[in-house]
Amino acid sequence: MIPTALPPMAPPLLNETTAVSATSLRDANPSITNDASSTLNPTTILSAPTSPTPHLHQDGTGRPHPSPNSIGTIVIVYGRGQEQIVHMVAEVLGKPWTIETSLDTLANANDVVVVGILASELDQRFSGCNRNAFVLINTHSVEDGSAPEEQLTECCDYEFLYSQSPFLRRDLTRFLSLILGQTRPHDDLRTKTRTNFISTTFPDVHAALPNLDILSVGSDAVEIRVDLLVDPASDGAPAGSVPSLKYVGQQLMLLRQHTEMPIIFTTRCTKENGKFPMDDPGLFYRYLRRAIQWGVEYIDVELWLPEEIRQQLVETKGNSIIMSAFHDFSGTWKWTSPEAQRIFSESAKYGDIVKMIAMVSTIEENYELEYFRSKIKNHGSGPLLSAVNMGQMGQLSRALNTVFSPITHPLLPMIAAPGQLTAAEINEALHIMGQLPKRELYAIGSFRSTPQSMFMEKCLNELGLPHTFASIDRGPKGSMESLMMQPQFGGASVNPPISSSTSYIPNISDAARAIGLVDTIAMSPSADGSATGPTSLVGENTTWKGIRATLTREYVPSAYRGRAAIILAGSETDASAAIFALRSLEVGVIYTVGFKASGPLAAGLEPFTSIQSVKLVEKPFVIVSALPPEKSLLVQPLLRHYRTASRSSPPSTRGKVYLDLTTGPRKGDPLGVASSAGWTAYGLEDVSAWTTVETLRLLVGQNVPFDFVRMASGRPLF
Repeated sequence: MIPTALPPMAPPLLNETTAVSATSLRDANPSITNDASSTLNPTTILSAPTSPTPHLHQDGTGRPHPSPNSIGTIVIVYGRGQEQIVHMVAEVLGKPWTIETSLDTLANANDVVVVGILASELDQRFSGCNRNAFVLINTHSVEDGSAPEEQLTECCDYEFLYSQSPFLRRDLTRFLSLILGQTRPHDDLRTKTRTNFISTTFPDVHAALPNLDILSVGSDAVEIRVDLLVDPASDGAPAGSVPSLKYVGQQLMLLRQHTEMPIIFTTRCTKENGKFPMDDPGLFYRYLRRAIQWGVEYIDVELWLPEEIRQQLVETKGNSIIMSAFHDFSGTWKWTSPEAQRIFSESAKYGDIVKMIAMVSTIEENYELEYFRSKIKNHGSGPLLSAVNMGQMGQLSRALNTVFSPITHPLLPMIAAPGQLTAAEINEALHIMGQLPKRELYAIGSFRSTPQSMFMEKCLNELGLPHTFASIDRGPKGSMESLMMQPQFGGASVNPPISSSTSYIPNISDAARAIGLVDTIAMSPSADGSATGPTSLVGENTTWKGIRATLTREYVPSAYRGRAAIILAGSETDASAAIFALRSLEVGVIYTVGFKASGPLAAGLEPFTSIQSVKLVEKPFVIVSALPPEKSLLVQPLLRHYRTASRSSPPSTRGKVYLDLTTGPRKGDPLGVASSAGWTAYGLEDVSAWTTVETLRLLVGQNVPFDFVRMASGRPLF
């Protein structure tokens, strides 16, 4: 499903009438050469015109960056012998690519095109071009242990470090989705009632990998403490030396390959129990700026850094989120002082999230913090506040903080700060304080025979939640209404789903109403965001999110935009979640086989009525089968047909994705046929795992990583 090596390079794919080959360009200008030893001149590239283009927009910081709807030309800078990465980028984006064209030709392209440029030719190829017409990404393979050339990195907007691993395609998709604004993890996290993050306090990320799935349960992000990393190449250097950028980049690459959660990039100074010297703010800037180029989701920026540096980071942050961090270890700093408000205001100038942490020695100081927190919250607009007290006396504040609470885990070698608690300890404390009432959760229907119900029971124990979980049959008419009226009812997973027109569920989400099915009944948060305020029940559909997450695992969302899709199913009900998921990706025409749609999702669907209909569709980008098990082999001829019929189309843009949603023993082997025919094939297990992640988030408000779901269900990732 995920390639273990880069695919072979295919011929360039741009229209020959508009592309100008590099050979022609060199013939016209004898000064252009292929000499790998030619000197890179960053001044030439960086001094190009800087006026915005239609493909770029300002993010309020003054720095143009790609619009998610029109991302222009992507220029991939690659090393000699690494042309395959250009092909993979194009496949992930679902766009054509070339390494033989003039950049001037593509500067005003109406749609994204991927252009590969050999690193040694970058200076010449950009000569005279409008620099802002392109998104420039330096790619570098770390297989030989080398580091990217510093000047080359500085010339580019972003940098992607990679190795030949089964995670490469997934890692590249995540990187591109973030830097191009295709996915915005923070938009989802900021709406949660409570968020946590786990800090990897290992000197080498390799040590965290065996338990990373378990460590991440209950976390919404993973922090990499750069100052705690120990660079093996620094043997002989003074104790406490800062790890090299080369080592940090490789460690970050490794961490991102093994978790789908957002990463927080943190550099702590010597005054705050870190290694970075306070007399060299420029060193902080180099590392934090590089983290932005590496596509890290969250950048921790210490407040004491000069304002010029903090402003520069904001102006170049792209789609990364800035966490402005203040720490006080003196024990004399007070939340009631005017200084506290001043620090928040100063942090808010250049921070999307304000993080304030202080050492305390009395329990009363937690109450002072909560009063300060309430004042900030009542003020209304502004960045989110994450505020906790350090030390044993400050542990109460860690339970009461709701925005990115730092947590630890027994499997970590050390805690990142005094007084840190685990996710389970925080949940237990909240329950004791009455902030996390005990609820009764249910799996209604046939869940007992599925791994999902057993997994949910494991998660409640791992998270230290007080809730109970039971699997029950749906029972006679009226049974569910009676169950939902119980005072301790906290929500349920329903399998098979029930109709969204059911009268006894007071609220139905827009997605569930459009799909026509409810598979999860959850408690909506109270208006004030507390766990004890008045709530109501809402019917949700999580299956479509599981389908969407699966489809965007190795392709950015825009790869599907405007592309043809085919869905095979025994009924519209079986296909509705897949239709909604594809519509959320803005696909083009959806062709149907085996059913005729008549509900709210029917618009834009076209049924296949004959063999001639199949021939008219030249290259579907995605095929989804939700056929009954006894008819599952009917999709196999389509998979084989479009493998042959699409050979004339560009490999990076032709049909690529097959999703099998059939439940039960299949006839034939559609997944095997799809894989052998060159499709990226996914089975129901992937969708079920992502659906479980979303179901748990709705039922208990906490995150359980996809990788942990797969592991706990007894299904390895590869």
